[in-house]
Amino acid sequence: MSPSVKSLFVAMLLAGVSGTAAMAQSATDWPNYGYDAGGTRFSPLKQITPANVSRLKPAWSYDMRPADVPKPDIEDLKARAQRNWIAQAGVRPMPMPGGVKPPPGTATPPVPGGMGAPPVPSSASEFTPLVVNGTMYLSTSFGRVVALDPVTGKEKWVFRLPHDEMISSGRAVRGFHYWPGDKANGPRLVIVTANLKLFTLDPATGKLNSTFGDGGVLSLRTPDVLGNYPNGQLSADAFPVMYKNVVIVGSRGQENPPQGPRGDVRGVDVITGKTLWKFNAIPEPGEPNFGTWQGDSWKNVAGVNTWNMLTVDEARGVVYLPFATPAFDRDGRGRIGDGLYGTSLVAVDAATGKYIWHFQTVHHDLWDNDMPAAPTLMDVKMGGKVIPAVAAINKSTILFILDRTTGKPLFKVNETPVPASHVPGEVASPTQPIPVKPPPLAKQGVDLDKDISDITPEHEAFCRKLVADNRMVGTTMYTPVGFNEATVTFPGTGGGVNWGGGAFDKANGNFVINVTNQGSLQFLAFAPDGKLQLTTSANSWFADVRDGGMQCQKGPWGELVAVNVSTGDIAWRTTLGVTDKLPADKRLTGRPNVGGPIVTAGGLIFIAATDDKRFRAFDAKTGKQVWEAPLAASGHATPMTYKGRDGKQYVSLVATGGSYIGSPNTSDLLVTYALQ
Repeated sequence: MSPSVKSLFVAMLLAGVSGTAAMAQSATDWPNYGYDAGGTRFSPLKQITPANVSRLKPAWSYDMRPADVPKPDIEDLKARAQRNWIAQAGVRPMPMPGGVKPPPGTATPPVPGGMGAPPVPSSASEFTPLVVNGTMYLSTSFGRVVALDPVTGKEKWVFRLPHDEMISSGRAVRGFHYWPGDKANGPRLVIVTANLKLFTLDPATGKLNSTFGDGGVLSLRTPDVLGNYPNGQLSADAFPVMYKNVVIVGSRGQENPPQGPRGDVRGVDVITGKTLWKFNAIPEPGEPNFGTWQGDSWKNVAGVNTWNMLTVDEARGVVYLPFATPAFDRDGRGRIGDGLYGTSLVAVDAATGKYIWHFQTVHHDLWDNDMPAAPTLMDVKMGGKVIPAVAAINKSTILFILDRTTGKPLFKVNETPVPASHVPGEVASPTQPIPVKPPPLAKQGVDLDKDISDITPEHEAFCRKLVADNRMVGTTMYTPVGFNEATVTFPGTGGGVNWGGGAFDKANGNFVINVTNQGSLQFLAFAPDGKLQLTTSANSWFADVRDGGMQCQKGPWGELVAVNVSTGDIAWRTTLGVTDKLPADKRLTGRPNVGGPIVTAGGLIFIAATDDKRFRAFDAKTGKQVWEAPLAASGHATPMTYKGRDGKQYVSLVATGGSYIGSPNTSDLLVTYALQ
């Protein structure tokens, strides 16, 4: 860290000590996506405990599908989900663009039937509501922002953008921000749409504030980020965060082709809409850390963006930016070098956008190992001291626990030799940073002789044939995707963790996160025009895709893991999810999952996430499952909890199904539970 940066940080520390205008945190509400700005997802509510959670029953539900939108055929949705699973399996059977064909002997399961006519509009959602001052705020996949009574579920108001423009698009946009206002301005709901439009609403009435943009709607698809690609892909998946009056917004760009709009992060005034600062996702000449890209390869590169969630340290005035992989995320020949800030956590001044520190979790990323989860702020006890820290995790489930004031790891990190790439012209990094503690949280490779699942003879036979027909090759940690050979990579393309991220259990000092042990079949080949192509589906899972799917390696296929952040040791891990079609004594397999956990002071972890249509609670101290409720569809969202005016603690979850792991979108409901 340079002397000037050190001075800047000291000034911010002093500001934090003297007190910033941070939002007052209510013990009864859920005012941020992660409960607080630091993303801990730890609620101080204690009414529901391991001793009484068995009495937790449905209290109310809210149907997000408007009355004038037709309901889907549930059986058709299930069939579509199954056909999608099968269509994504194995090497693509058809020639690739430019004439690339699978190597001799490769095979893929046949796809039964066509997809048919498009179904009615999807309700698939990964949204986590907010509860502030006696009102719940929710966005739906039908272009609506809804205010609900959190005790009864009755609507207070509904808002739609002009011309019925979509706010969420499918699963994208997972939350929004509540700003409590300042001396001159009342509170506002701060919303960024999937199409990167920023607007704010009056929380009391749902009326649009018209202080900026086109009647109160400000497009963030501006020339300074679109650059040479005015029509390029640039959208939003997560939500805005705030520091004082500054709305901090990232974006999602393309993963291929390599060149496209920038992934810069911006700070925007919540009242005027004026851009207050912009942080360049790829350093430019004269900026710190310029020069980690060979030649001019840093220009016009897409992919380095924060499509995921940001985290704010309100006391210190710092925002933590988790960046994704440069495009194309399997081919680095045109971007030789470590490639900052690709796959890095970067700390910047939340008021000015000035760089403070960075930590790169993957050098020259060739695996799409984005940092998909919101950084989690926590206090770590070491050597008699309490160290302010941040948890940074990439898709490989390699967890780095960093001092959040300096970016330095609290546990030693070794630059570890990793396999080379066989793609001509590729210069893979010879080493990758691997911490001594904690160990990687999910499976990192596969031995195709020893690791094949034998949970039933039929399943084992299917998987061994899949391996043989596709001439699959096993891998170890950080083996690059195969060149002209079908490699099975772990974690797969969905990552061992994804956007759901983790929670910090303040009572036990554990970082809690759900992981998926799900591999992908992948390989690269050159087309006649010289372009390198990925000849498998983006989600070509290493799985028996029949009848809902089972992974082809031995389980568990999904787990909930707790890491003691002060020692770096695994405090406990437990299997997460069941495979219903198996005999009762074999069902506890774990399941693929997406979504995240929350923790309460009552000693519970609440999580859905799995594709088995269950909502669960675990004892936070031991990891033992203590409660389970069936759902109409899988809950691929992070739950939340709050206390109603009636004195009851409620737990709410959007549970619609519909995600990249193949669960059908068979429900439109937000479901809410309380003790009975």
